[in-house]
Amino acid sequence: HVQLVESGGGSVQAGGPLRLSCTVSGYTSSTWCMAWFRQAPGSEREGVAGIDTTGSTTYADSMKDRVTISKDNAKNTLYLEMNSLKPEDTAMYYCAAATPRAGLRWDRREDYDYWGQGTQVTVS
Repeated sequence: HVQLVESGGGSVQAGGPLRLSCTVSGYTSSTWCMAWFRQAPGSEREGVAGIDTTGSTTYADSMKDRVTISKDNAKNTLYLEMNSLKPEDTAMYYCAAATPRAGLRWDRREDYDYWGQGTQVTVS
């Protein structure tokens, strides 16, 4: 039974940092492509950052200078470090996992097989 559980969200002042975690169970995270997405009210779910099985990372232009995605394979945990947060970063943040395959796009939500329940980030 595959499960992804996010944590670390909360309320933070503009300019502050926050670190999100996604604990994976039911499979080994090192063998999957993983990503963070976010969804604000009334908006589409959008990719924030992705990491593949080699550890190579990709970021959305809107956040690439302010976020870092990483994985601790020993702990089966995915992280998202966010800095200089802005009110427009307010959203529900989700982690997702995908089987590596040809044509996979890190920021295309349809390509992901498993999702967490989300953790709310509010910046004021």
